[in-house]
Order: sequence, then structure tokens, then C-alpha cells
Amino acid sequence: MPSLIDLRRRIRSVKNTQQITKAMKMVAASKLRRAQERIVNARPYAVQMQRVLGRVASRVDPSIHPLLMSRDPRPESRTLLIVVTADKGLCGGFNTNVLKAGGSYIVDNRQPCTLGLVGRKGRDFFVRRGFEVMFEQIGIFQTLRYEDARAIAHTAMDAFLGGQVDRVMLVYNEFRSVMTQRVVVDQLLPIGRAEVSGSDASTGQAGSAGSEPGTAQIDYLYEPTPQEIFNQLLPRYVEVQVYRALLESNAAFFAAQMTAMDTATKNSAEMIGNLTLYMNKVRQAAITREIIEVVSGAEAL
Repeated sequence: MPSLIDLRRRIRSVKNTQQITKAMKMVAASKLRRAQERIVNARPYAVQMQRVLGRVASRVDPSIHPLLMSRDPRPESRTLLIVVTADKGLCGGFNTNVLKAGGSYIVDNRQPCTLGLVGRKGRDFFVRRGFEVMFEQIGIFQTLRYEDARAIAHTAMDAFLGGQVDRVMLVYNEFRSVMTQRVVVDQLLPIGRAEVSGSDASTGQAGSAGSEPGTAQIDYLYEPTPQEIFNQLLPRYVEVQVYRALLESNAAFFAAQMTAMDTATKNSAEMIGNLTLYMNKVRQAAITREIIEVVSGAEAL
């Protein structure tokens, strides 16, 4: 049975830990508000850009731009897998879920993979296990900027255009709500093409957004040439999608950390209550034993 001094020390230690978890929860909540505002503002632009370029790309010859071309499988084909994790822990299963998804993709993918690692936790995990790493980015979430996403996007595009890889995949946590984060495995390159109906594919025409079957179809007019438009838009599209993934992961991390610290604070309060109750029982037992010893001594005299 532990002594009263040991129990008091343990209660004091748990209370100190509880103060730390409370402080971390408040800090995560404050940073989450800013991160949530950034992703809410950036998400509609990124989603609409993906939708529009997907529809346009489905009605042009893929050879018009190398970022649209899907390469035929080759014996030396490789996939660049960009895994976005956090630089810190204490965030529940946030990093674990991404690492599991990345590991499952590597195992299930028939092509060999090379990795682009964003975040210290992912870097430590994969480097320790001897995976091939093309590039790594550490510490960018402290002051996340668009230039960080641009650097990652250009590294991926250079590898794709240079023939080092035939496909670029992106694995990250998508922010859904404070309580929910969803792991996303998305293809970044070659740029996906929206599915079109058989009549549209044969005529090369695109229906207006939300058009019903049988309604009039419209075609796209390009000014200047499609080549010049895609030269400007497609690299920007890749940058925006990478930036969105970083913003999603950043907001999801703070949400996961806030939830984990809130749970830890509640658990510590429960532990303090149990330890206090046990300490009172031990103290009461000690007092009872002393009273019995005093009475027994008095009777002996």
C-alpha cells in the first residue's frame, strides 16, 4: 500500500499535468480559429478550380500539355507519394491515420514509390524504416505560406515532367469539423479529367454546369490559345491543390490536438478524484489504527 506522501506527490503531479493539458487545449483552440478561417476561405476557390479545369481538360487533347498526359505503364514506372503529417504529436490518431494510409498505399500499389515528406512525424517514421525519399519539408506549419506550397508543387511537377515519376499522389488529413478529420488519398498528377457522356466525348462539347440530359450543349472558346491558357493555369492549379492540402492538414491538426487535450484534461480530473478518494481511505485507515493502538495501550496499563 502506498504511503500518504506518495499519494500526495502523485496527485500533485497529475494536477500539474492537468494544467499543461488545459493550456495546450486553449492554445490549440486559438490557433484552430485562425486555421479554420484560412481553409474555409481557400477551399471554395480550390474546389471550383478543380471542377472547372477537370471539365475543360476532359474536352481537349491530353497532348496539349504534359501535366495532362497519363503515361503508359513501364517496368521502371514510379509513383511520388506526398505524405502530409504534423511536426508535433499529442494530437490523438492524427499522424497515425495518415501514416497508415500512406503505408497501405505503398503496399497495395504495384509500382515502386518514392516519398515526399511534409512534417517531422512522417519524416521520422519513413526514414527510420528505410523508404526512398525524394524531398522533405520540416517546420513549415509554424508560419504556413503559399510559397511553401509552391516549392512542393514545383518539385513534384519537375519530377513528373522529367520522367522520374509517372504519377504524383497526395495523402493528408482533411478538416471536416472539430471532432472529425478524414484521411484523403488524392491524385495530383497527371491532372484528373472530369467524366463526360458518350455524346459529349464524341462531339467534344461540354454541357453547362448543372445541365440536364437533352439540353443544349456549349463549347469552350479560348482566348488566347489553349496552349497558352494551360501553360498558365495548370501549374497554378497544382500549387493551389497543394496549398489547400497543407491548410486542411494544419486545421485538422489543431482540431485533433484540442480534442486530445480536452480528453486528457477530463481523464486527469477523474484520476485526481480517484486518487483523492483512495488517499482519504488510507488516511482514515491510519487514523483508525492509531486509535486502536492508543486504546489497547491504555487497557494494558
